[in-house]
Amino acid sequence: MRADPLRIRPRRHPVIIALNVAMVLALVGAVSILFTNENFEWATVFQYLFSEQVLAGVVVTLWLTAISMFLGIVIGIVLAVMRLSPYAVFRYSAGVYIWFFRGVPVLVQLIFWFNLSSLFPTIDFGLPFMTPLFSLDANELITRTTAAILGLALCEAAYMAEIVRAGIESVGSGQSEAASALGMSPWLTFRRIVLPQATRVIIPPTGNELINLLKGTSLVSVLAISDLLYAVQTIYSQNFQTIPLLITATIWYLVITSVLNVIQSRIERHFAAGVIGRPGRTTPGMRRAKIEAVT
Repeated sequence: MRADPLRIRPRRHPVIIALNVAMVLALVGAVSILFTNENFEWATVFQYLFSEQVLAGVVVTLWLTAISMFLGIVIGIVLAVMRLSPYAVFRYSAGVYIWFFRGVPVLVQLIFWFNLSSLFPTIDFGLPFMTPLFSLDANELITRTTAAILGLALCEAAYMAEIVRAGIESVGSGQSEAASALGMSPWLTFRRIVLPQATRVIIPPTGNELINLLKGTSLVSVLAISDLLYAVQTIYSQNFQTIPLLITATIWYLVITSVLNVIQSRIERHFAAGVIGRPGRTTPGMRRAKIEAVT
């Protein structure tokens, strides 16, 4: 009868043990402060946590995040392809776009788009230096919501362009050369060969960008858009319960980001399936196999 394989456990250093004890004590102290400090006013927090106005703000926040991220990814992919183009005009045009939108703060962009009518009272459509086919009033076209989407999506596109470019460049050139040898067009090669392999590299930073964008939607409150932050600001401007209402918004942001983190982890595991040599991933079965091989 074969004995069970030995389980090797590393020796705990006294400093590590002391740090663990200190972290546990700090966590207990933090939890104790949260529940013993009456200034947090948890009754008020839970009173407004599921109020109609706050829930409406959550919906607006999620909607702005979803549409801005979608547009950012689409435009970012186009910009990434332009950055990798053999034609200088495409490369430099995409480079200037990325340089500008990454360099200007999102808050400045939101205010700029909202006040675009001061620079262009009408927005003309047509060929340059010719009579426009038709014109639209900038005040009617660029509403608060439109300005928010433009500011968030165009800025996000600049970051997504660099993420997608890095993912595409992580795929070896031999893949494209092999596809070309098989008679595949450049677009077909990119869609079926390059992009699926690059997705594994693109997903982790894209998940981080999505969470950053979710938090960045709080900036649209300066445009008086009823997102989550603006909703709680409206409430505490009436009842002066500033801290409890901010805690309410914080709880909702933490809940949404936690859900997004779980979804991101599942997507990463899906696309990483079958990848050989993933660092830092040692399952119990792999450890037992190593022990049995040694013994």
